[in-house]
Amino acid sequence: MKRKNAFVRIARACLLLMLTACLLFADVVPVLAKTVTQADIDALKKNAGSLAERRKELEDQLDALADDKAKVLERRALLDQRIENTSDQIANVEEQIAQYTTMIGQKEDELADAEAREKEQYALFCDRIRAMEERGEISYWAVLFGASSFSDMLSRLNDVNEIMDADQRVIDELKALQQEISAKKTSLEQNKAASEAARAELLGMKSDLDSQRQEAIALVNEIKNNETKYKETIDELEAEEEAILAEALRLSKELAAQQAAQGQSPQSNPGGYIWPVDSRHITSTVGGRTSPGGIGSTNHKGTDIGRVGYNSKIYAAKAGTVIVSEYSGSYGNYVVVSHGSGNTTLYAHMSQRKVKVGDVVKQGDVLGITGSTGNSTGPHLHFEIIENGVRVNPLLHGKQPCKGYLTGYTMSGTAVST
Repeated sequence: MKRKNAFVRIARACLLLMLTACLLFADVVPVLAKTVTQADIDALKKNAGSLAERRKELEDQLDALADDKAKVLERRALLDQRIENTSDQIANVEEQIAQYTTMIGQKEDELADAEAREKEQYALFCDRIRAMEERGEISYWAVLFGASSFSDMLSRLNDVNEIMDADQRVIDELKALQQEISAKKTSLEQNKAASEAARAELLGMKSDLDSQRQEAIALVNEIKNNETKYKETIDELEAEEEAILAEALRLSKELAAQQAAQGQSPQSNPGGYIWPVDSRHITSTVGGRTSPGGIGSTNHKGTDIGRVGYNSKIYAAKAGTVIVSEYSGSYGNYVVVSHGSGNTTLYAHMSQRKVKVGDVVKQGDVLGITGSTGNSTGPHLHFEIIENGVRVNPLLHGKQPCKGYLTGYTMSGTAVST
């Protein structure tokens, strides 16, 4: 009887030790450098919903102006807003895909961990059963019926119950692990399906964006190819460009005066310009030229740099302070940097502006991203240099290549941008 009681106590202790080890093992969770939750993705989807609502508003406004020739510039601005909205939607979906990719990796790690814990715990339980069989140990009922007295049976029953409870806890833990594994597999498959759906949505949005850009370019070409019909619109664009120059000069002088009043040396940084984009391909220069529509001529006020697409960085040609960062019908998204009183540079037709008024930039800092907003017929950078209040040609100043200005460029035979 003493031998049997000793067996029960040893078995009970072993089971409790194994169970404790399993529970401790279950608490070990891999630490991830970055975690993504469903709440993160839900926040992106909420933002996507707001963008979709804004898209509907823009579509309604565009429909209302579809046949109104007098408001062609307003329509062009709405087209740019719709393009920007679609670009934001694309960025949102790309971020969703990135979040799903991270979450899928997390779920795969969690699933592997749960399966390892199940395997470990099941192995421990099987080892105990095999050990009992190999030692020829008797069943719970045999232990009870082998009691020498009623009090002995009650004592044995208490020990057996403890062992049975420990066994049941191990079994319950195994069942819980199996349920956890099943839930993680389901969640993993759902995340993979959602990620694939987002990728399909992204392809559609990118195709839509291309169509929207072509529609905006077609509208500008319509204006340029029908100068008589849209004479008032063209005059309005010309007047806006002159007003922008005058305002930039006013702000530049005002900034210099503020700096002087504060005891600062007025910013002065003559010459020393760098290329504002990585491309060196010129599609149009400063001065008279045949209009892109092939009708008449225009006085082009800047230098157009092509072969940049919709995602090239735009750099500050030299150090200064941002005095304008906004949208206009002529220049689209544009930025003006002051380099001292009467000396500014202008960067136009951006798809994105990366700076705001008051920002102090170093030469080479990113001001924005190239695009085709405003009065533009293709992606390019319209670049202007103003010195002593006058626009100058950064390619050929004073009829000779000027040291400190832009050199080493190639010319396009046909102007494809405004």
